[in-house]
Amino acid sequence: MPVVIALVGLGAGVGAGLALKPAPEPEEAAACTAPADHGEAAAPEAHAPAGGEAVADPCAAEGADAFAAAAAKEPALEGEVTYVPLDKPFVVPIFKDDKVTAMVVVSLAVEAEAHDAPQIEGLKPRLRDSFLKVMFRHANSGGFDGSFTGGRKMEDLKSALRAAAKEVLHEKPVGEVLITEIARQDS
Repeated sequence: MPVVIALVGLGAGVGAGLALKPAPEPEEAAACTAPADHGEAAAPEAHAPAGGEAVADPCAAEGADAFAAAAAKEPALEGEVTYVPLDKPFVVPIFKDDKVTAMVVVSLAVEAEAHDAPQIEGLKPRLRDSFLKVMFRHANSGGFDGSFTGGRKMEDLKSALRAAAKEVLHEKPVGEVLITEIARQDS
């Protein structure tokens, strides 16, 4: 009987999540539609803006790893890899009209070479400070609004967190900054 109740609750939760999923953001949805002229196919995986540097296509296949291109540019970590968790979760307030309308709770871990873990442990206060600055900036620019766990918003957050980690750990190679948990509680 408890198993049946758990399965019914799980099914109801999944159904509610699908039913209440927000619509895609208009600018992302409009950017991913096929061109109207002569039925041509959508743009390839990357395109070059006026500056000449290639930019990843925001309309790439949904199952594709959005972070693979960024990871490919960086040298791989050598030797044994470890994950250094930041012990306490980050709590980021979301403001609207000078009032807190939501709180986002994020837990992070830094991917690094195993022999660098003790030095990273010693730099956790500086990492926390840098990561909080990144998340406050992300929150103030609307990064945690709407459907914030997918697409461009999450890619921007992960890139900024990795850049902050590299700034603090400048001579040590850094893999990814992993978002191990993320939740938003609206008030």
